[in-house]
Amino acid sequence: MSAGKDCSDLDPRDELVTHLPALRAFALSLTRNSSAADDLVQDTILKAWSNMHRFQRGTNLRAWLFTILRNTFYSARRKTRREVADVDGIHAGRLATKPDHDGRLAMADFKAAFEQLPDEQREALILVGASGFAYEEAAEMCGVAVGTIKSRANRGRRRLAELLNLAEGEELTMTDPATMAVMAASASSG
Repeated sequence: MSAGKDCSDLDPRDELVTHLPALRAFALSLTRNSSAADDLVQDTILKAWSNMHRFQRGTNLRAWLFTILRNTFYSARRKTRREVADVDGIHAGRLATKPDHDGRLAMADFKAAFEQLPDEQREALILVGASGFAYEEAAEMCGVAVGTIKSRANRGRRRLAELLNLAEGEELTMTDPATMAVMAASASSG
């Protein structure tokens, strides 16, 4: 801006370019990264341009631009503090959910396989797995020895795994906790 012109005569947009070197230097002092500083200056100019109607002619444009730059920098910094770096996608993987239709399809397969089990095995799996009774409680309810209930539950689990074509050690992936409890091999089963 030349010394002979009145500040109020100029369009502030025409003056923006003259402040770029100072804005970049300030951005570099905040970010300590050349690329990030350039992005910050660009964001600042974009915000200033789109909000030029808020700038009061006759006031200090440079101070207004520096304020926008500073506020943009600290707003982005606050935002990144709340964010979690997830380079490997581990956190996002924990948030992912399986589609409902997969669970329904797996449940239909499970029900068909479960119906093919002998009554004693189904009963043992329902009592021990789905209902959560201890082997001793299930044995007492059925009037059989604890070992018999354990054997029926284990044979039922193995047969279900065969009917569902599960490989050794592969788990059935379903969202229904009762079904998962039936399929889960408990540490105390022998």
